[in-house]
Amino acid sequence: MSYKIRLATVEDANPICNIYNYYVVNTCITFEEEPVQIETMQQRILEVSKDMVWLVYEENQRILGYAYYSKWKTRSAYRFCFESTIYLDKACQQRGLGSLLYKELIDRAKTNKVHSLLGGIVIPNEASIKLHEKLGFIKVGQLKEVGFKHDQWLDVGYWELIF
Repeated sequence: MSYKIRLATVEDANPICNIYNYYVVNTCITFEEEPVQIETMQQRILEVSKDMVWLVYEENQRILGYAYYSKWKTRSAYRFCFESTIYLDKACQQRGLGSLLYKELIDRAKTNKVHSLLGGIVIPNEASIKLHEKLGFIKVGQLKEVGFKHDQWLDVGYWELIF
């Protein structure tokens, strides 16, 4: 198996949309309710990549997952705290790709003046909770019924990793 983890480019927007939009349409894992267009994803990649890190996991020249961290809040005192995000192709879960990709993101965050990462997880999502806790994140809180999607109220839990 030939794989690499590399920085995302705007040319990756289409496969990233394909991965992400499955979750937008079919799950409550993301609170977006409409599929994201390629141009919108390109803008997101550009914005994050200015000062932060957006990675893709590529295997045999096919993107199977991505992870990035972005600003959690805009006020200056929050400047060392970021929110992390990871998505894998639905057909590629339970192979350890998420751990490889997330570990690389964490390593890069440590060298980029990041003090803490927050993972917001829609509850329930046992796979994401296990991944975060395996990598050292600790649950720090849960917001009740903050999202409404697919005719149901949803909670969001927050897991934090401090360097």
